[in-house]
Amino acid sequence: MSFSLYLAAAAAGAAYTLTPGPAFLALLGIGAGQGRIAGVKFLAGHFAGDIVWGALALVAIIGSASLGTLVFDILGVICGSYLLLLGWRAVTVKRREDGALNTEVTQPLRRGLAFGITNPKSYAVAIAMFTALLAAHAGELSWASLPPLLLAACAGFIIGDAILVWVIGAAPVRRLYRRHELWVTRISGVIFLGFGLQALTQSGAGLLRR
Repeated sequence: MSFSLYLAAAAAGAAYTLTPGPAFLALLGIGAGQGRIAGVKFLAGHFAGDIVWGALALVAIIGSASLGTLVFDILGVICGSYLLLLGWRAVTVKRREDGALNTEVTQPLRRGLAFGITNPKSYAVAIAMFTALLAAHAGELSWASLPPLLLAACAGFIIGDAILVWVIGAAPVRRLYRRHELWVTRISGVIFLGFGLQALTQSGAGLLRR
């Protein structure tokens, strides 16, 4: 297996991490609002989900077959419901008496773990990223290549996470977020609701067809 294959897997992992979505918005709120340490904890929890979805994507690509839609339909319903809950909380956010929003995440590590495992975009995006960047190396893919490819992808995840931590902790980003915190939170909530409804619609339709 060539070095370029592992480089492609790492690039796919980094691109997957940097793709905007629900977790990115959640990280922006936590990191810009509570600091880089809280953001790192969130990403540490989210890393578990990165590994799970990255591994499933590689298994599907190497096996040239889907793992089956039933599991993902069930996950989609769970994920969609979770995002709807988060979206509703964000849309209805209010300021406390001290002027701060009542959205502070007291357990960012746990929140990141929940987001990483239940993020409905993860499998589809992982499949798209890894397929696009590994297509040129199709002849080198085998089950024996799965472990080292996953390790390379994990290196890409970490590189992407490091970039995100740097961005959310930057002073201009934090100032902009604090200035428009209420509306950024509410708009993020609307986006969460959209992702949740999309996941429920697609997965619910799949379950109903069964």
